[in-house]
Amino acid sequence: MDFIYLVVTRGPSMNSEILVYILKRILLMIPTLLGVLTLTFAVVQFVPGGPVEQLMLELRGKGDATVGGESSGGGTTYRGRQGLDAERLEQVKALYGFDKPPLERYVAMLKRFAQFDLGQSYYQHKSVWDLVMSKLPVSISIGLWTFFISYLISIPLGISKAVRDGTRFDRVTSTMILVGYAIPGFVLGVLLLVLFGGGSFLQIFPLRGLTSDNWNELSMMGKVLDYLWHLVLPITASVLGSFAVITMLTKNSFLEEIRKQYVLTARAKGLSESKVLWKHIFRNALIPLITGFPAAFIGAFFAGSLLIETLFSLDGLGLLSYEAVMKRDYPVVFGTLYLFTLIGLVTKLISDLCYVLVDPRIQFGSGGGS
Repeated sequence: MDFIYLVVTRGPSMNSEILVYILKRILLMIPTLLGVLTLTFAVVQFVPGGPVEQLMLELRGKGDATVGGESSGGGTTYRGRQGLDAERLEQVKALYGFDKPPLERYVAMLKRFAQFDLGQSYYQHKSVWDLVMSKLPVSISIGLWTFFISYLISIPLGISKAVRDGTRFDRVTSTMILVGYAIPGFVLGVLLLVLFGGGSFLQIFPLRGLTSDNWNELSMMGKVLDYLWHLVLPITASVLGSFAVITMLTKNSFLEEIRKQYVLTARAKGLSESKVLWKHIFRNALIPLITGFPAAFIGAFFAGSLLIETLFSLDGLGLLSYEAVMKRDYPVVFGTLYLFTLIGLVTKLISDLCYVLVDPRIQFGSGGGS
């Protein structure tokens, strides 16, 4: 509603500039998507060990295991040792769609993506949409809680550090958050499992999953507590490294505003420090942070941390993408790449438009930029 009000009240000239800017950005998304998909498709053509080769190796391995002791005395050789015959090989290629030339497969992929059809997984016999939706709750649980906790702690901490710049509090907190930033999330996760997950010391938190085995038998409050209890260790491992960037960005943004002339003018007029901070500095200093909210918030829904998910046995989007690459499940690889690239481009556009919402001084000029 704020954006609609802003567009209506800024006049036809400003409205047309915003609409032209949005149209230009949308048109630029098309070659960007095509470039990403084309480059990835071209690289995949030269990567050995595709689904056809993997199935051939699997069948050949089964043949070796089946006749390992039979062929030694009988003088006969099992056909599985020689791989697949030409007819079976063509059938396998047709099964995965590799009986067609690369250009035809590439054009067919683009046509499907234009209709938002991400295809079917080679190995899981489900549509890519269904796979993404089934893994999304896990990634939402990790990403969304990480997002909220990071911002709710880092912004007040950054403001406190800016107000107390150079004090002992500032130095101690800077050291703590930088040490936390230097520790990789998966290393911290292993340490938390050893200390609090029953590894060698205390058995306080669960080791794996988002819910307990008896989750369906619990009351509503019991389900909520059980869910939150399972999230403590993975969220702690995920959130610690994100404190530093947001906290230091908030601090530096506030320090930059504190030194400006309008702050000195407000103080000279006799305003209290709290009014100067919250009424004048706060609104201007939060502009860099607010404009990053859309990308961070939407990205939280699709952020998959492979190492965290593997460490805590969480079946999310990070693990799905990793397994798709390792198994050469190309529909999942290309489908998720297309989906996440499109979401990234849209959220970038929303972030740029947020500058107009929070700072009326910014205008979209004839060059198409802000």
